Amino acid sequence: MVMSQPSAKVRASTRPSLSADQWAEAALDAMADGGLEAVAVEPLAKALGITKGSFYWHFKNRDALIHAALDLWEKRETVDIVERAEQETTPRERMHTLFRTVANTDLRSERLLMMLATTDHPAARACAKRVSEHWRKYVHDCYLALGLSENESKLWATFAYSTFMGTVRMRRENPDALPAGPEFTQYLRFLIKSLIPRVEREAGEAHSSVVPLRRGAK
Repeated sequence: MVMSQPSAKVRASTRPSLSADQWAEAALDAMADGGLEAVAVEPLAKALGITKGSFYWHFKNRDALIHAALDLWEKRETVDIVERAEQETTPRERMHTLFRTVANTDLRSERLLMMLATTDHPAARACAKRVSEHWRKYVHDCYLALGLSENESKLWATFAYSTFMGTVRMRRENPDALPAGPEFTQYLRFLIKSLIPRVEREAGEAHSSVVPLRRGAK
């Protein structure tokens, strides 16, 4: 759909009452509720209680808004999450923080991840893939830092990513299958404990061995 743009005179005389990030947030809300097709300037302006002039102050067209929204979401799901984890001092603590953050992500982010990963929009799919790969690469590096081999780290990172993606899908498609309230917190503790192996280094050996989880082990 081709949208007409205001003249340079109109743009020059229009002051933005909303920031570009606020427009991007509104676009993300629309994507989460109705997919990329729901991102349209007039409905967004109406929902925000503002005229279209603010939009054209920040963006040339709808596609520019979509890219800005994707960039904002990608930063939150990669850079911001990793920065939070990096505040911890050990790889085990960093993984705990990362897994807790990802597991407690809001419903909008879950919807966006699932929607963007399955859309036909090239930029959106590429964004979802970058987010997934960034998260998996960071987890892989944490497993390496724990002392696992390259191959073990790759396997555990794939296992962790698959587990969390499965939880995301369940919360969307069959939420009654997951525990709620305090029981969900208990479930998350079990999940995180299962995804962080106990590793023992043997004296004089370059590689590590993964110690299986034992019942009652702390």
